[in-house]
Amino acid sequence: MRRTVAALLRKELLVELRTLESIPAMSLFAVTTFVVFHFALNRNTVEGDLAAGILWVTLLFAAILGVNRLFVADADQGGFDGFLLAPVDRTAMLLAKALTLLAYLVVLEIVAVPAFALLLLGPSIGGALPDLVGVLALGDVGVAVVGTLVAALAVRTRARDLLGPLLGLPLLVPIVIGGARATSPLLAFTHPGGPAGRWLATLALYDLVFGLIAYAVFDFLLED
Repeated sequence: MRRTVAALLRKELLVELRTLESIPAMSLFAVTTFVVFHFALNRNTVEGDLAAGILWVTLLFAAILGVNRLFVADADQGGFDGFLLAPVDRTAMLLAKALTLLAYLVVLEIVAVPAFALLLLGPSIGGALPDLVGVLALGDVGVAVVGTLVAALAVRTRARDLLGPLLGLPLLVPIVIGGARATSPLLAFTHPGGPAGRWLATLALYDLVFGLIAYAVFDFLLED
């Protein structure tokens, strides 16, 4: 199964490198949103709850752009049929797609977090960066798993571009809440602290629960 996942992941990344359909749109959306917040708030800096909320909500909506495109090529070009005919474990596609979306999110954050720091944070984000990376990693895993499940549910419907966000946003809100609460102390530059342990545990538990749900139902989604 490892070889199947690696082959599928390589295919997904090569397709994205050739078409540039998801990552540039996600990154441009995030940077543009930070620019809008920079001028709309009419403040030199933000910190604490406000900064964490802006960061996570922006990353959430940027991620939805990638989620909507995750299975489109497979549905339109017969990728599902070809995969179902192959003698491989169906879970391989779930893992490959989740890893693909995770890679998209990592690239998005490499672009978005420096832009966020430049436009909305006064002090340097360097001191908070190691802990912030850990919080973002937990959130990214949850977004990748939930996003893959939602994309698989919505892609076979006529209104997939609308149904994906409608299904995904309610399921992703707990990740945003947990991520923002864990990030808020890191961005409180007057009295900085570490990420709240209970919110990190909440994110990890949410990732685990939806990982198990996706594993349990993904085969049925492919066949239907």
